[in-house]
Amino acid sequence: MRTRPVALLALAALSVTLLAAPANASSPIDSIVARMTLPEKVGQLFTTYVYGNDATAASPDNRRLYGVDTPAEVVKKYHLGGVIYFAWTNSLQNIRQITTLSNGLQAAAEGVPLTIATDQEHGVVSRMPAPATQFPGGMALGAGRDPIGAFRTGQVTGQELRAVGINQAWAPDADVNVNPANPVIGVRSFGSDPGLVATMTASQILGLQLGANTSAAAKHFPGHGDTATDSHTGLPVITHTRAEWERIDAPPFKAAVAAGVDAIMSAHIVVPALDPSGDPATLSQPIITGLLREELGYRGVIVTDSLEMAGVRERYGDDRVPVLALKAGVDMLLMPPNFDVAYHAVLDAVASGELTEGRIDQSVRRILALKQKRGLLTWTPLDPAAAEASVGSAAHLTIAQSVTDRSVTAIRNDAGLLPYPATGKSILVTGASAVTSLATALHATPLVTASTDEAVAAARDHDLTVVLTNNVSAGSAQQALVKALIATGRPIVVVAVRNPYDLTRFPEAATYLATYSTTAVSMRSLAKVITGGSAPRGKLPVEIPGLYPYGHGLTWSVT
Repeated sequence: MRTRPVALLALAALSVTLLAAPANASSPIDSIVARMTLPEKVGQLFTTYVYGNDATAASPDNRRLYGVDTPAEVVKKYHLGGVIYFAWTNSLQNIRQITTLSNGLQAAAEGVPLTIATDQEHGVVSRMPAPATQFPGGMALGAGRDPIGAFRTGQVTGQELRAVGINQAWAPDADVNVNPANPVIGVRSFGSDPGLVATMTASQILGLQLGANTSAAAKHFPGHGDTATDSHTGLPVITHTRAEWERIDAPPFKAAVAAGVDAIMSAHIVVPALDPSGDPATLSQPIITGLLREELGYRGVIVTDSLEMAGVRERYGDDRVPVLALKAGVDMLLMPPNFDVAYHAVLDAVASGELTEGRIDQSVRRILALKQKRGLLTWTPLDPAAAEASVGSAAHLTIAQSVTDRSVTAIRNDAGLLPYPATGKSILVTGASAVTSLATALHATPLVTASTDEAVAAARDHDLTVVLTNNVSAGSAQQALVKALIATGRPIVVVAVRNPYDLTRFPEAATYLATYSTTAVSMRSLAKVITGGSAPRGKLPVEIPGLYPYGHGLTWSVT
């Protein structure tokens, strides 16, 4: 890796670390805390979703969950500290609608403006719709080995989020994906090498925060990369020793702390080597306070992963989880399954003496310091027309294409099939996903949701067939399709458009590429590699077990 970008990022990290210092006595935080009631303070601890594409739009879901009708009424009733956006709660139809929603919610936040957040990792976890600029996600960036590209990804993402009123990105994913069977992280991770993940994590944080004044959140502490259990549906147990945690999982979070990250998100995982109690990390005082606060020296906001997830609800009731998370040292409580129960559980814990108001004040101050640092305490309404003009700009789209062009990885080209001279040739694209997008980029024939027999027959009528795979399992229809196409003896290019581990299901494939992403920008980069418009530059950010090592990647000359 070149030293100059690393040096630049180190200087930027220093400046962000200085900015991350707690507010001093001359700040407005003391006066804000002094005038807040206990219910207002407790409300600041919660970030949750509200239903409606406009702040004043009534929804029966709000009535069912919160006892009021509109998003604005939810914000006022519970003195919310933050709101999180999803397409299924807020529509996220277009730039004007999102901006107008943000303005309305902020207007409803009496006293202290909201953090407005969304999961904008890109790739498989992306909430902002087109025309917002789309990037391919963590593992594709890891394949590109370009920290400046990661910085620019964060910068563009943050600028577009701020344009529509979203001031907090739940990104980047700082997990080191060392388990090919990981069902919940995979391509969300930058890769399996702790040094690579640490560099890219810090770079993207700096892009979001230094480049765009948007809060970043490194997730999922203390590291969700070595599990075959999804914490949305179960409680994973990570069997790393303390030494393995130090070597594998810790470096990206240490890099995030050094970069001055605004927030770190906890994981609903059990790590016996770090806490033998059996409690998930979100509820673990030894992990949240002992490890993250005291050993790593983190001073920013600690936020839970969603409290709706099964991993944090297996041992305790929904009334106990938020209280135990606060006792562990968490500051921000994300998406409790029964908001009213969670909110009043915290109030009751203060009334009973289980939590002190001083403890609540500690977290409120951290949250207010984050808001002050990002300029939210002096929030003013946004111009929807200006947002429409800036989001998805030509300059941003050019950056996204440039970053993505570095990511396509040529893993195998045994027959020298690529680059393929497409002029005068007929090309078929089929497979699991992104078929139409790639066919458009290649000016090829798309064959979507075809049976194996249909695909084989079509392949015999074309000069080249490109088959796209997406998380192939043993004995699946995807595996049967690829094997049948290879058996035709026709020129076949196999492309993994999500996890590159797919190659283990058909090691007989002679030509194999990986994009780590189904996005249109990735398909354009792939098309250029296939036809010789550009050379492949990606290197495997993970090992393909038994076949190819970390760092493998072919390239070739193009004219």
